[in-house]
Amino acid sequence: MAEETTGHHSSPPLPPHPPLYCFGVPWPDLNEGLLYTDVFRSTDNATTLIGFYSSKYKNSAPLQGWLQRIRNRQITVDGVVVADPCFALRDGAEVVYHRLPWKEPFAPYLLEVLYEDNDMVAINKPSGLQVLPGGLFQQRTVLMQLQWKEWNKVSSDCSKRQMTQESHPVPVHRLGRGTSGKLELSKARRISKVYRALVAGVIERDEFVIKQPIGTMHYPGVAKGLHVASSSGKPALSKVQVLERDAQRNQAVVQVEIHSGRPHQIRIHLAFAGHPLIGDPLYDIGGQPKAFESESSCDCAADDGGYQKPVQAVPGDCGYYLHAYQLFLSHLVTNKRIEITASLPPILQTQEDRDQENLQR
Repeated sequence: MAEETTGHHSSPPLPPHPPLYCFGVPWPDLNEGLLYTDVFRSTDNATTLIGFYSSKYKNSAPLQGWLQRIRNRQITVDGVVVADPCFALRDGAEVVYHRLPWKEPFAPYLLEVLYEDNDMVAINKPSGLQVLPGGLFQQRTVLMQLQWKEWNKVSSDCSKRQMTQESHPVPVHRLGRGTSGKLELSKARRISKVYRALVAGVIERDEFVIKQPIGTMHYPGVAKGLHVASSSGKPALSKVQVLERDAQRNQAVVQVEIHSGRPHQIRIHLAFAGHPLIGDPLYDIGGQPKAFESESSCDCAADDGGYQKPVQAVPGDCGYYLHAYQLFLSHLVTNKRIEITASLPPILQTQEDRDQENLQR
């Protein structure tokens, strides 16, 4: 549901925060692999090693893939390698799948710090870098760069409170891999986030609100289901303001303020309203996937035993233009209002932004 609002309440854009500094370590060629540990219970339906994995983790790999992993000596039972798929498991046995190291797809690694104090850090995340581990990206993430960095406290205060803090910040907001912009790394209160996006079509309305619920549907390559516009989904609300129209290219730059945090909410909502993000390989008009087949076209195992990469687009695919532009929050400790603005990619700048930028030079 999209509702038109009256009036024009835009405020002058805040100047972007110049980065305090940049950090990042180049990615190793191969990651360290992963260990997946389970404790077998006799209440499970299966009693053999292959039966356990092929039933409990059928979304991870087809039957042939799990056979390949077992015969490749990647499974241990109580610390001993077991290469027999028909090995009988006893109640309480610890079974571990050793996922071999692999070369993750390309991802940028440099991060800009826009704000930092003893309690929070705000960084400018580049498009193409995943925030948390998932799928093919287990090491090439924002989280790993945060873990690798040696954090220096801004203040010399060495209170017990600081000594008991975590050794590195932990991401609170999860931007999509293809979404660039400001990422906050502490728990704060009363947070408001504003995004910029490039969408298809010349929108007639200046401002409107989208209240379309967002749910999930079965989709190949997305084990927990793909988030889409769904009447039976969870409530979601986005406020959209048109900043600039380009009739020649049939596109517009919009500002979106979200009042709920559903996965891929902006991509889904704008597509639902008839204006999908330019370059979005997944979501089409109506907030549904562009192509959908009920089953994967290939159930054969890839080199690592898992499923072949789906031919259809998945949520982590990039190509669209979406940028977390502004953040307004109340500081967790001081309650001070903080405003942080991340610099805009040129393609999401309006003529007004460019004029202001020229004046500041």
